[in-house]
Amino acid sequence: MKLHIITVGAPKLPYAKLGWEEYLARLKRSHTVRVTHIADKYNTAEHLLAAAAGTSLVVLEIKGKQLSSQQLADLLTKKALEAKEVSLMIGGPEGLPQPVIDKADYLLSLSSLTFPHDLAMVVLLEALYRASSINAGLPYHK
Repeated sequence: MKLHIITVGAPKLPYAKLGWEEYLARLKRSHTVRVTHIADKYNTAEHLLAAAAGTSLVVLEIKGKQLSSQQLADLLTKKALEAKEVSLMIGGPEGLPQPVIDKADYLLSLSSLTFPHDLAMVVLLEALYRASSINAGLPYHK
């Protein structure tokens, strides 16, 4: 499966950089993953939608659906059957522009809690890795 992780900004704090690198490396063992970090000054609907062009767009949005790890694994399986690259997009600290949310194929919420931006990026990668482990029948998720 091809995954495209699109973030506004990149992890800045040391713990987040380490977590990002760790889970990105793990995720790349089972998926083709590309990453696009968009500079804060380009946090516009135009730039964000251009980055996700031609993909199935899943955006992180607090009003999105909260999924269990198994449900996220099921969503990944469904998306894999569509044979289309999946973009997962995290907006900046202020969220995503409304036109991006409106164009999304799926709205996903990590939690009803508010996370620091750096932490949200790490949590997304870990959740994707956990869901991928479930789909591969690996024991990591337990």
